Amino acid sequence: MIAARWRAAWDGDVAWALRRSPGFLLSFALLVLLVAAALFADVIAPHRPFDLATLDLLDARLPPAWAAEGSAKYLLGTDGQGRDVLSALMFGLRISLAVGLLATAISLVIGVTLGLVAGYVGGWLDALLMRVCDVMLSFPPILVALLIDGVGRAMLPQAHDSLALAVLIAAIALTGWVPYARTVRGSTMVERRKDYVSAARLIGVPGTRIMRRHVLPNVMGPVLVLATLQVGTAILIEATLSYLGVGVPATSPSLGTLIRIGNELLLSGDWWISVFPGLVLVLATLSINGMGDALRDALNPRLR
Repeated sequence: MIAARWRAAWDGDVAWALRRSPGFLLSFALLVLLVAAALFADVIAPHRPFDLATLDLLDARLPPAWAAEGSAKYLLGTDGQGRDVLSALMFGLRISLAVGLLATAISLVIGVTLGLVAGYVGGWLDALLMRVCDVMLSFPPILVALLIDGVGRAMLPQAHDSLALAVLIAAIALTGWVPYARTVRGSTMVERRKDYVSAARLIGVPGTRIMRRHVLPNVMGPVLVLATLQVGTAILIEATLSYLGVGVPATSPSLGTLIRIGNELLLSGDWWISVFPGLVLVLATLSINGMGDALRDALNPRLR
């Protein structure tokens, strides 16, 4: 049964359009390469950049291997503490991708649930939820995330470092659910007037079941596109917060933290410490956004 569904999806119009999209194939290949490097960093990374026992301060701030003073031992050079930049990128990318995916998943669940309820129930509940969305949209996401992080620091001053990753994910997720809610709410208001919903109501199907089994599958198309694009946005927000010093601790840095560390040495001529993390961040974001754009085009029959 499951194999038949996968086969039907593979032979469908959307999969066919994606397979014929050069932008999607290029973005997908690049993303697979980055994800593989992040997932298998423990195996393929040439060094353990966060193991203090393996660090040598005499190797600090070495340029890339192709430079005059570079070493073949460190392909992309080292940072101010002697950590291998290439290995740090692999482990940092793992944290950035994990934060982006988890924050997007939480935002999706919150936004889809609230949007589905608001669009199906309507009335005062719909008006209340939409006013909350309007209030959330009136504040920049970075500002709200900083506020949530500050509250977390104030409430848990002793345990903030150990909970920094969870606070960061919550800060990003609580600022990203509004687009899902508004998108699903609009699609649900259209779907609830259709005959299949009226028929389900007529035979006594509970409203929660109608929303979950009948309405939800028909409003997920735009949500999938939005979620794909939001992953890249979440990664950028995480990098921004880490760059501002309110992200994950320096003992397990993400790409944003690595950029912040490198920026402190940028004027000293150690450009590689910040340039390479920035380049990986750009490539990861572009690959995810490229897949999102291709998926949007594939789901639009007018663009096939």
